[in-house]
Amino acid sequence: MKPIRKAVFPVAGLGTRFLPATKAMPKEMLPVIDKPLIQYAVEEAVRSGITDLIFVTGRNKRAIEDHFDRIPELEAELDARGKDALLDCVRNILPSHVNCIYTRQPAPLGLGHAVLCAAPIVGNEPFAVLLADDLLDSDTPVTQQLIDVAHRHNGSVLAIHDVPVEHTNKYGIVAGQDIEPGCLQVERIVEKPAPAEAPSTLGVVGRYVLDSEIFECLRATQAGVGGEIQLTDGIERLMQRKSVFGHKYEGMRYDCGSKEGMFQAVMDFGRKYYFLV
Repeated sequence: MKPIRKAVFPVAGLGTRFLPATKAMPKEMLPVIDKPLIQYAVEEAVRSGITDLIFVTGRNKRAIEDHFDRIPELEAELDARGKDALLDCVRNILPSHVNCIYTRQPAPLGLGHAVLCAAPIVGNEPFAVLLADDLLDSDTPVTQQLIDVAHRHNGSVLAIHDVPVEHTNKYGIVAGQDIEPGCLQVERIVEKPAPAEAPSTLGVVGRYVLDSEIFECLRATQAGVGGEIQLTDGIERLMQRKSVFGHKYEGMRYDCGSKEGMFQAVMDFGRKYYFLV
């Protein structure tokens, strides 16, 4: 498998669960302590060796682009006041070798469609997908874990974890054969099945490493659950061509697409990284 240097961040969603806070601010810019969610996802990608960050945006998402851009007047003000730590914080959000690329999703047609919007930029290379809603705290970045599995087994890899059986209707659910501890070859994947119909309790979370053939599979995918083009359906097509694996990642997940998950992340990150209480 080729080196994985590109990552796609689908950030065009409306964030309705956090209204009114997200009426004028992207949900990905909601902070956990002093960093927005999207920055945590970007830092994970950069720690995993990603050099090209592809943001699939929509209307009212300009704040994301501004966040990763330079603001000379702010830097000059901090420099003049001798606030060196804060200056370093805003000046070095991204390493100099990392590129930001922005493209638009013209209509809210689902996660699969958002990923497909990145096809002209990704080209014929394997790539990662990170959903900022899922804040994953781990010693080895989860994206790096998936990349390692992808190179070891020469295939696409999904981050998975056990979910309560009553919550299977909130996830893409996979089933398959174990090939090594913590890793299985996916044989079935179902989008948000009812508990009685779920093939397992292994749910997919917002980290993927995908072969570029996923784009052709998504182009052939019809709208599914919710009238949207589901990434899960594209992955199901991809499985007919190439191997897809599920990796039970090591780390703690916070569902920051929910108020409960966001609250828990703020509490845990505050204790662990900031206030040490």
